[in-house]
Amino acid sequence: MEPTHPRSAVALFSVLLVAVVLTGGVAGPALTATAAASPDGSATASADSTVLTADSAAATTPAAVQAQTERPDNPTTEGTVGYVSGYWYDDSLAVDDQSNAVVEEDELAPVVYRSMARVELIRNMTFDEEVTVDVVSRQEYRQNNDGRFGNFTAAERLEQNVAYEALFMVDRETAAADATESLYGGAVDGYYDPETDEIVIVSENPETPELDERTLGHELVHALQDQHYNLSALEGTTQDRELAKNGLVEGDAKRVELEYESRCGYQWDCLEPSSERRGLSSDINWGIYFTIYQPYSDGPDYVNHLRYQGPGWSAVNAAYDDPPTTTSAVIHPGSEREPANVSVPDRSSDGWRQFTVDGEPASDTVGEAGMVAMFTADAFGSSREPVIDQRAFLADDQGYQYNHSVTNGWAGDELVVYAQDGAVEASTPAAAGEAGYVWRTRWQSAADAEQFVDGYLQLLESHRAEPVDGRQNAFRIDDGGYAGAYAIERNGTTATIVRAPSVDELSNVEAGAAPEGEDTLEFAGSNEPDEVPGFGPLVAVGVLAIALLGTGARIAVDRRQS
Repeated sequence: MEPTHPRSAVALFSVLLVAVVLTGGVAGPALTATAAASPDGSATASADSTVLTADSAAATTPAAVQAQTERPDNPTTEGTVGYVSGYWYDDSLAVDDQSNAVVEEDELAPVVYRSMARVELIRNMTFDEEVTVDVVSRQEYRQNNDGRFGNFTAAERLEQNVAYEALFMVDRETAAADATESLYGGAVDGYYDPETDEIVIVSENPETPELDERTLGHELVHALQDQHYNLSALEGTTQDRELAKNGLVEGDAKRVELEYESRCGYQWDCLEPSSERRGLSSDINWGIYFTIYQPYSDGPDYVNHLRYQGPGWSAVNAAYDDPPTTTSAVIHPGSEREPANVSVPDRSSDGWRQFTVDGEPASDTVGEAGMVAMFTADAFGSSREPVIDQRAFLADDQGYQYNHSVTNGWAGDELVVYAQDGAVEASTPAAAGEAGYVWRTRWQSAADAEQFVDGYLQLLESHRAEPVDGRQNAFRIDDGGYAGAYAIERNGTTATIVRAPSVDELSNVEAGAAPEGEDTLEFAGSNEPDEVPGFGPLVAVGVLAIALLGTGARIAVDRRQS
């Protein structure tokens, strides 16, 4: 299947992310607590005593509803919350008495209708139309989606490789697309495709596929969102905007899923597969994983913040007309952070130029979430000392911690790829070493900029960078997947990083980079990593389930101590 969205002219990382992580459902890492009720109590209204209908004249949005003490005599799918095509949310079905979650073809529709009714009850919104659901084995899924990550041109692959190399996530031995495919390839639980309005649930049981009702419920939220808000219209034009939008979309779906799962424990009979979910592969790329995961970790809190603006779900519904534009807004709910305008004019020379794809400069905004992932990746499965260690990132049982002093003063950034005239637009990972980039960042204060630069210097040091004699704030990594020259300039609230294949090329990529003189920035000096109580060198992350295709990625992670 081709990517659902066309490539944005300014989307560097998004070329890859849009294809796999647009608006699919994701279950967060060990997010097991029931979501808090809103001030009007509608979030936790008893399913046994409250039936909701969309017929009230007091409704303020197309799907707003009022609580009723009795079920209407003539319920309708479009007008009655908790009722779909003849089935109520609390109806008993024959499959409830099974020892497994195998659903025969003639039994699937009632299960789907009941699940739709349950989603309606929690989300306080009705479906406008039915949703097609299919359950397939993993083998069938792989056959249908083989090669999904290969739909990129040589130019797009080069910009992907340079972009992820800039964040020290993918070196020159691995293609960025391959690293992402490795993350997603064997652990897909299900997905919703807005092009076909179809949900596909992927089962580990090859002979008799089983349906996971929690996965179904989550993906049905995305179908509901799409029917009311047209998810395709919410496409972000940069990595940061894409992830920020997903903070709303995934936070909404996760918020519903949490309550759905809770009710399955004490009110509802729910289908749960007997086969275990697949675990993370041993070669997972933690940097990409933590980048993609941020909306699913912080999104529920962001949506809860909106819920408290009330009444009910009204503020969440309104947010689809004005979704968040930065991951900072999702990481820090209520901060109302507006991104600064950051530009990187072309100041290259001697055969260097801004690299273009489809006639536009290859540029993107990394954002606060991407920076946190960059500083955290080495804390997992690496012998290098991380900037953000495991203790700080695994702050509690409710998700990952993306609020850190080294990045929380973010105000804006732009990363632009550069190449030499006549350079072949090669797609091999090694070609990224012959390219360069300028990454300009803006911060809320000079102190914030200083903290970021200190963190970046620590990152360089962990990759064995050495200062270049006679060049101001220039550093060189002599070998390995990130070999090259790096120049850093800090000026008030702005910090700029320039990378080139050699020290002499730095000023050709960006005029004035690495001038002659003495360093004004220094490595802080490495320290032995703190031993994290309860964790080994790698925190074991148990279950991963991802729904990509069409609109996204569904990731369900249980963190366990190793």
